[in-house]
Amino acid sequence: MGVIISTVNMKGGVGKTTLTVNLATCLAKHYDKRVLVLDLDSQISATLSMISPHDFAKVRKKRRTLSYLLDNVITPNPWSKLDIHDLIYPNVCNLEGLELLPGDIELYDEYLVSEMLHGKALQEQGKEFQKVWDDFELVMIKQLIEPVIDDYDFIIMDCAPGYNLMTRSGIAASNFYLLPARPEPLSLVGIQLLERRIAKLKKNHQDTQTLNINLLGIVFILSAGGLMGRYYKQVMKRVRDDFYPHQLFEQSIPMDVNVAKAVDLFTPAVVAMPNSTGSKAFIKLTEEFLEKIKVSQKQLVTAG
Repeated sequence: MGVIISTVNMKGGVGKTTLTVNLATCLAKHYDKRVLVLDLDSQISATLSMISPHDFAKVRKKRRTLSYLLDNVITPNPWSKLDIHDLIYPNVCNLEGLELLPGDIELYDEYLVSEMLHGKALQEQGKEFQKVWDDFELVMIKQLIEPVIDDYDFIIMDCAPGYNLMTRSGIAASNFYLLPARPEPLSLVGIQLLERRIAKLKKNHQDTQTLNINLLGIVFILSAGGLMGRYYKQVMKRVRDDFYPHQLFEQSIPMDVNVAKAVDLFTPAVVAMPNSTGSKAFIKLTEEFLEKIKVSQKQLVTAG
C-alpha cells in the first residue's frame, strides 16, 4: 500500500508546491519510486509546475481533472464513463513512475456540497448536519484515491493554504504531512495554527475513526541571505525549540533563482536544472525523507 502524504501550511507562499513537485520528481527520478501527485489546490500550481498550460487546457477540455471525480462524489452519476485511472496523467517529464492527477480552477461547488449533505442529514433521521459533514470530509479524498493506493509507493497531495474542505479531507486521508515553512514570523503562525487544527481534526473524528496522521517533518524553504540570514536563524531556532529534533528536516532548501525559473518552464527544477544548488538540496532532502519514512514505519510496526 502506498504511503499518503499531504504537503500543507495554513499560510500561502511558503514553498509548498515547490516542495511537493520536486520531492515527487526526485523519488521517481533518483529512487525509481512510483509516485502520484494530487493537486488539491484550485490555484493549480502543482499541475502547472509539471505540465504546460497547453497540455492542461487539453486535459481540462476532456474533463480529465480532479473536479470530474469530485462531481461524481457530490452528485453521483451512474452513467459516468471515467474513473481515476482514466484521469491520471502518466510519465510526467518523460519520467516513468511520475504521474499526476491534475487539479482544476473549479474543483467543486460549495453550495452543492452543503445541499447534498443537508439532504443526507434529513434521510438519516436524528443525525446532526455537523456529524454528516464531518463524516463526509473524512472519506471524500480517501475514497477517491482508494482504487489506486496499491499502484504507488507514494501519493503526495499539494493542499491549498488555509483550511478548507479539500485540505481537511486530504489531511484525514494521509499517513503523514509535510510542513514547508519560511523562517519568517507569519510562517511560524501558519505552523502553530495548523498544529492546532490537526489536533482538533483528530478529536472531531475520534468517535468514528482514529486518524493516524503524524508530522513527518518541517522543511525550511529559505528566501534570503546576508543580514536577513542571521535573522532567519533566530526564527528557525524558535521553531527548533518548539518541536522535537525528529520533527525537523536537517536539509533546508536554499534560495536559488533557478528553482523559480523552472516554474516558468512548467517543469520541476530537479529536471529543468538538475545541477543547480536548489536541485541538489532537493536530492539530499529526498534521501532524508526516505530515511524518516523508514524509521516511522519501523516504529509503527513495533507499536503494533
